[in-house]
Amino acid sequence: MRIEFVQVDRTAPPAEGAVAVIAFEGGGLSTAAEDLDKATSGVLSRAVASGRFAGARGQSLELLAPAGLENARVAIIGLGARAEFGPEAAELFGAYAYQAVKVSGAATLTLPMPGSSAEEAARAAFGSRLASYRFDRYRTTEKADKKPSVATVLIAVDDPDAAAAAYAPLAALGDGIFFTRDLVSEPANILHPEEFARRVKALESLGLEVEILGEAEMAKLGMGSLLGVGQGSVRESQLAVIQWKGGGDAQPIAFVGKGVCFDTGGISIKPADGMEDMKWDMGGAGAVAGLMHVLASRKARANVVGILGLVENMPDGNAQRPGDIVTSMSGQTIEVINTDAEGRLVLADALWYCQERFKPQFMVDLATLTGAIIIALGNDYAGLFSNNDALSDNLLKAAKAEGEPLWRMPIPAAYEKQIDSMAADVKNTGGRPGGSITAALFLQRFVNGLPWAHLDIASTAWKKPSSVPILPEGATGYGVRLLNRMVADAYEG
Repeated sequence: MRIEFVQVDRTAPPAEGAVAVIAFEGGGLSTAAEDLDKATSGVLSRAVASGRFAGARGQSLELLAPAGLENARVAIIGLGARAEFGPEAAELFGAYAYQAVKVSGAATLTLPMPGSSAEEAARAAFGSRLASYRFDRYRTTEKADKKPSVATVLIAVDDPDAAAAAYAPLAALGDGIFFTRDLVSEPANILHPEEFARRVKALESLGLEVEILGEAEMAKLGMGSLLGVGQGSVRESQLAVIQWKGGGDAQPIAFVGKGVCFDTGGISIKPADGMEDMKWDMGGAGAVAGLMHVLASRKARANVVGILGLVENMPDGNAQRPGDIVTSMSGQTIEVINTDAEGRLVLADALWYCQERFKPQFMVDLATLTGAIIIALGNDYAGLFSNNDALSDNLLKAAKAEGEPLWRMPIPAAYEKQIDSMAADVKNTGGRPGGSITAALFLQRFVNGLPWAHLDIASTAWKKPSSVPILPEGATGYGVRLLNRMVADAYEG
């Protein structure tokens, strides 16, 4: 979909396609809506007054072929109270507007925004772009009237150049989010560890440095924890090491992603119902890859490392068994109680490798780690676990600013006893009570005191269904916006 910023003309309504305008709670119309109302001799205001449309956020009302306009369709989008209009509401306006007309047959959607700031115009464009995402590369028989028709969104503003400049970093962010959504949406027969690594390697075209370690290299490093997870798969496990060097001599910051490209649970096999969703168990690695895409695209002034542990957890005759003991890169031994608690085994070696090689200021890991976080926080909040208040505060501020909800969870030392093993240094699960907490405590044993945060995104990486227009059903790309904002606000020189 193409985004263009054009000069607004309040005397001449759009002549083609669809146009979307704003109505506020209580019946008030935006400036652009008032202009269209005059051009149609009051059709918009009468339509708003004649039904139950109240201008509440997310409501929409469509008018077809209104007299006085050449274009065939007007969408009136409710945005709530007028006083609450700002960049966030503008982003929702763009998203709701796109959703309202996407399969209408109109090829062009115009969003007239006279009097709006450059940031508001840019965010409206961003919202329409985020709402346009769909993963349809394997659909071959879909009927034409089911496919989106809108190919161009025109944002009509007072200063198109300023709006375009404000949109440039958002365009880079959108590219990164879509990269993550594509990765998470791919079926596991296509996106196995080697293919994931290949797609990440291709990001070198953006200026990133990418190394791919195979099983032989990881075995030499002593990564018995990560390699144990993938030993039941015919697909070779990979470790992707991505570097963006935009910060001169500054100590790097680091992000580590769990990349289980498919998770059967291994010998501790999952129930068949819903197992197809386990193609997105690499959502943490997908988010880190998308973040690195954004940072390189917008030339971030920071040194950033991304580490992706890429494996497939399968139950063949060579698979890891419950009761096996593996030795991690740190030297700590791990008793594998449950082979379906595999993501923490991958992260244990990835975290240790990251801190040993790069000595970063901090590490943040992202992982679709536990179903328990969904029970604790529902489907909208990810869980934050951390050993560092300053790092946690930066993450929470960024989460609030970007609308990717995050909630800090406790990691009490008293719960450590749940993962004590009789046969090894630690066991990989502490049972159902506090399952997300004990998973975080397990990871903390491989951090060695470095400032660290763990984001359990099992609740937010995938929406089915989604009621938020910027998050179409399926892969959300959660974490890319949040982490990009944190880097920009707190760690760029």
